[in-house]
Amino acid sequence: MQRALDLARLAEGDTSPNPGVGAVLVFQGQIIGEGYHSVHGQAHAEVNALRSVRPEHQELISQATLYVTLEPCCVYGRTPPCTDLILKSGIQRVVISSIDQSPGVNGKGVHILRSKGVEVITDVLPAQGSYQAQIRNTYMTEKRPYVILKLAISRDGFIGRESGQVNLSNAPSWRLVHRLRNRVDGILIGTRTALIDDPRLTNRLFWGKSPIRIIPDLHHRLHPELAIFKGPTETWIIREVSPSKAGNWPVHVKIKEVQPAAGLKGILALLAENGLSSILVEGGATIIQSFLDADLWDEAILSSTDQYLGQGTPAPGGFANPEDHFSLGTNEFSWFRHSRYNS
Repeated sequence: MQRALDLARLAEGDTSPNPGVGAVLVFQGQIIGEGYHSVHGQAHAEVNALRSVRPEHQELISQATLYVTLEPCCVYGRTPPCTDLILKSGIQRVVISSIDQSPGVNGKGVHILRSKGVEVITDVLPAQGSYQAQIRNTYMTEKRPYVILKLAISRDGFIGRESGQVNLSNAPSWRLVHRLRNRVDGILIGTRTALIDDPRLTNRLFWGKSPIRIIPDLHHRLHPELAIFKGPTETWIIREVSPSKAGNWPVHVKIKEVQPAAGLKGILALLAENGLSSILVEGGATIIQSFLDADLWDEAILSSTDQYLGQGTPAPGGFANPEDHFSLGTNEFSWFRHSRYNS
């Protein structure tokens, strides 16, 4: 199962809104096939694992055990149900890490296999499997994107200055941040951050895609000359429904409208309705604090630098009991998950 989980992570950022899934086929302690879901809309992990079995091992498939990180799907989507494939292959034993909470699945895949005589074992490395599927499960059950907060803090507890941009990250830290950008569907900042820091918000230091750039601009303060509007990366401006014209924006800039007083919950619902299953929030103290106050976050990554600012904007509080801690040069990182995942 650990091998299957490692395979699942190879497609990080490429399968949304599906989760990354890995599968390993084992006969008498030897792997005879393995695969993972590499791109949304293409073959699932179980399909690729069976396709990888060499011709001389085909006759062993029905006697092998299939290890898969997520419950096999049992509904028709862009691909046929994987439960049908498993039954057709003759596999008699399936080991699953995590249940797929998607409507129409959510234990039904397990039920179908068991009803046809297949031995199914669940909850193997469940914490790792659940984390691998958490973005998808949050998106499907809560109808909002999975939210990751990211902020850098000075040694004396400030997130920045009022007067202009402050760089609190070193080179290795920037590469980690760009990897996070590849992992998510969208990256969100506040209007103030866009105006003061003037960031590009693209993935330039890690392979893979750049996420959709998102800026709530309810008071129409943004202008087309900002760096975030440069280049071909799709960018969304979120505004309240208004009869006024959208303005003269580049073709890759889209205006997305929410109802007045929709609040943060309404903005997240709009993002989910438009297919975004995960976002990285890289804004300043105000927008980070708004996610904390609304209790609409899932992970947080805090980077602490050795720099002192002396004065500035205090960093948001409320984070406790990190699940992991590591260093990248002069920057110390703490990783938090919302307490809802500790139950």
